[in-house]
Amino acid sequence: MISSILLAAGQSKRMDGDNKLIKKYKKKYLINHILGTLIKSKIDKIIVVLGFQSSKVKQLIIKNKKIIFVYNKNYKSGMASSIKTGLKRISKRSIGFLIVHADMPLISKKIINSLCCAIKSNNKEMVAPIYKRKMGNPIGFKSSMNRTLSKTKGDSGAKKMIKRNKKKLSLIRVNSKAIFKDFNTQRDFSLN
Repeated sequence: MISSILLAAGQSKRMDGDNKLIKKYKKKYLINHILGTLIKSKIDKIIVVLGFQSSKVKQLIIKNKKIIFVYNKNYKSGMASSIKTGLKRISKRSIGFLIVHADMPLISKKIINSLCCAIKSNNKEMVAPIYKRKMGNPIGFKSSMNRTLSKTKGDSGAKKMIKRNKKKLSLIRVNSKAIFKDFNTQRDFSLN
């Protein structure tokens, strides 16, 4: 079993008051792009970590039996608190998990499935996509990394963990710039 922690608690500080996750992109709420991809992928459980405007976001999210909602009451302290909140809901049966950003709508099912396969078949504890020698998101972990990850603090995500544990990392080549593209500003919505 492979889970995903979908980080959807942020405050959208660069969006002039809008919550980017419930802003429309190509006629769908931004968060539903990546959720739809995760639902169709080899991911078995999707742990959606909510925070900022949680009830509004939850109301607009597509419904599916793979989805579990958790609320991060410390969402203002940064991404690490959302990762920790999600980690608490990882099943004991889960061999690994992906940490996925809800503001990355261009990530494909193929990328998600490649990372899932790498978690299952690889002897390394962490997997990350790479395009033209640059690492992107989402990042995968074996469940053995749960305790180490739960020590992260502030606004640092999983990438800081990777820098400290490079020997435990396997890079998975992908053929897409989508692994770098997150939506943070109004301009991102109009350019894509």
